[in-house]
Amino acid sequence: MNQLSPEAKLLYDYFSGLAAIPHGSGNTKGISDHCVSFAKSLGLAVIQDVHNNVIIKKPTTPGYEDHPTVILQGHLDMVCEKDPDVDFDFTTDSLKLRLEGDFLSAEGTTLGGDNGIAIAMIMAILADNSIPHPAIEALFTTDEETGMDGAMGLDPAALTGRLLLNLDSEAEGIFTVSCAGGARCDLSLPLEASPAKGMQAYQITLSGLAGGHSGVEIHQGRMNAARAICRLIGTLPGSPRIVSLSGGNKDNAIPSHGTALILTDQDPAAFIDSFTHENRLSTDPELTISVTPAAPVNTALSVEDTKTLCSMITALPDGVVAMSRDIPGLVETSLNLGILRVDEKGLSGVISVRSSVTSEKLALIDRVSAIATSFGASVESRNHYPAWEYKKDSILRYTMARVYTELTGKTPVIEAIHAGLECGLFAEKLPGLDAVSIGPEMYDIHTPRERLSISSSVRTFEFVKAILAAL
Repeated sequence: MNQLSPEAKLLYDYFSGLAAIPHGSGNTKGISDHCVSFAKSLGLAVIQDVHNNVIIKKPTTPGYEDHPTVILQGHLDMVCEKDPDVDFDFTTDSLKLRLEGDFLSAEGTTLGGDNGIAIAMIMAILADNSIPHPAIEALFTTDEETGMDGAMGLDPAALTGRLLLNLDSEAEGIFTVSCAGGARCDLSLPLEASPAKGMQAYQITLSGLAGGHSGVEIHQGRMNAARAICRLIGTLPGSPRIVSLSGGNKDNAIPSHGTALILTDQDPAAFIDSFTHENRLSTDPELTISVTPAAPVNTALSVEDTKTLCSMITALPDGVVAMSRDIPGLVETSLNLGILRVDEKGLSGVISVRSSVTSEKLALIDRVSAIATSFGASVESRNHYPAWEYKKDSILRYTMARVYTELTGKTPVIEAIHAGLECGLFAEKLPGLDAVSIGPEMYDIHTPRERLSISSSVRTFEFVKAILAAL
C-alpha cells in the first residue's frame, strides 16, 4: 500500500470500502444503503428508490451556475464468479483484495472492478469540494449485470441532466458512443428420470477454459463449457445417460467450467482423452477434462432423452452470428448459453442474445425458439433492452475529445461495442440525452482473473475531473 500515490490511495480506499460489502446482482441493498449514508455524511441530497438505485445531487461550484447539469453514472452490482476450489460465499463474504504491481485483483474471485471503480471515482469527486464542476447528479444503478433491472425501473423524473458520463467501460482512451441491445431467453425441456441398473456412474469435470464476457469477448471464439460438455456426452460410445449436469452461472459470462454425472456401459476415459486433445484449441489451451468413477445411482434420464438434450444444445447457434455491415470488426449479432442445468426433472438454461439491430435480435430469438421447439423444448424471452444509437452531433463527445488530447497529446478512439450498456435505456427515458462511456483498463472481467490497472484508474479519474471543469 505504501507504493500507491495519494490519488491511487484515495481510489483504493473508496473501492475497498465497497469491496467489503457483498454486492452481487440481486444483493445490492447493503451497498445501496452504504452510498446513501455516504451522501448524508456529506450533507448532499440523496434519493433511494425501491430498486435500490441511488441518486446523489451535488450543487454547482462558483462560476458554473449557468452550465448544464452532468450525470455521472455507474452500477452497484458485480458479477459473482469464483474458482472451483475456492470457498467463498458472495452473499456474506467480503472480497479479498490483492495488489500486485500496477494491478488490483481479488483472491480466487471476480474483483467487481466492473463497476466498483466507477462508484469509487464518483464518490471521491462528490467528497472533494476543491474540484470545479457544474451541478452533478451521481446515478448508481442496480442489477445491470443480470438484465439492467435498476435502469429499467428508474424514474427519469428524478434527473434533470441531459449530459451523461457513463464509467462502465474497460479500455482507457476509448470513447464508447453506441452499444448493442439484447434480451435473455429462458430455455426449458421437461424430462423424467427412470430407473437405471447395471451401469457404472462417472463424474465428468470440464475446466480450464478462458471464459470471459459474453459481449465484448464473444468474437474471440472461446469454448463454451456448457455446450462442450453436452457435445462430449452426445458423442460418447455406448449408451450414456445423464443423471445431472451443470455449466455456467451467469448468462453474460462465457461458461468456463462444467460438470456432469452420467451412467454408461463403457469406460469413457480413453474417448475423453481423445476429445480433450482434439478440442484443446489456441483459444482455450488450458482445457482439462477429468473423469472419475462415482457412487452407484438408481435413476437417470433415458438414453433417448440424453441424446435429445445433447443434440438440441449442439444444434443451437453459439457465439458470433453476424458481423456488422457498417462498422468493420464490430460484432452485430451473437448468442451465449450462459447457464445450463439438468436434473431428474429435465433441462433449464438461460441464453443471452445481443444485436445492434433490433430486427436481427428478434430474428435470432425466433431461430432459437424454432430449434428448441423441434426438440420438444420451449423458449421465453425477457429483459429486452434497446440498442444505444450513435449521436452524430455530441457536445459531450466533442468536449471530451478536446480535453483528452490536451491531457495526453493523443486522439481518443471513438467506437461502438457489442455489449449492453445502460446508456440505451437512459437515452430512451431522457429525451435529448448526450452520453459517452469511458473507463480505465480492466482485463478478464466476469472471471476470477479479473484485474484492474491502478495507474489507468488514476489517469481516468483525473480525466473525469478535467471533463467536469471543461463542461
